[in-house]
Amino acid sequence: MSTYKTLHEFGTDKITIDKSTFIGYAKPIKSEEEAIEFINEIKKKHKDARHNVWSYTVGKNMNIQRYSDDGEPQGTAGIPTLEVIKKEDLRDVVIVVTRYFGGIKLGAGGLVRAYTKGAKIGIEAGQVIQKVLYREVSIKIDYTQLGKVQNEIMNMGYFIKDTIYEENVEIVVYSRSNEVKNIMTKITDITSATADIQIGEELYLSEVDGNIIL
Repeated sequence: MSTYKTLHEFGTDKITIDKSTFIGYAKPIKSEEEAIEFINEIKKKHKDARHNVWSYTVGKNMNIQRYSDDGEPQGTAGIPTLEVIKKEDLRDVVIVVTRYFGGIKLGAGGLVRAYTKGAKIGIEAGQVIQKVLYREVSIKIDYTQLGKVQNEIMNMGYFIKDTIYEENVEIVVYSRSNEVKNIMTKITDITSATADIQIGEELYLSEVDGNIIL
């Protein structure tokens, strides 16, 4: 996949609904084992809670999907949290919503709404990001070409990772994979084909509103 949505980092928040406290936890993961480890960690932390409802998806195609109501009526807790992940179109994410019972029963509809909200606040705290496939592009040029090349790179909207000053200048740029040919053509043109351009491996970088965050 050239792009997919996930979370930037671990996030948590809480909300009180009819005297019950719901604590939403969300975290990006890389494997099912990591998801299970996180669930067990939260369950241990809140072993005195009435319920620790969880769900997760693993894989770029969401090929692994799991959930648990953890004692709540079937269909009122685990599935709603999983549906939040799916509606947000998130990959490789685990959610745990912990409930401390406040003495008032919420009913099936109330539980669905409460656990949905608990999942959403956890996700919002973790910050939804876009993972985009990039390539690292190394551009070696003479010092006399530096200003012109830097200006062109910035005008084209590419992200400069590093500038290395040695015998020649090496500018390391992050380029979206589908835009590598564009930058190669432009740099070749403005340097009269004297630039040494090397293409690195592909990697996923995080974006928010089209801007790279590291």
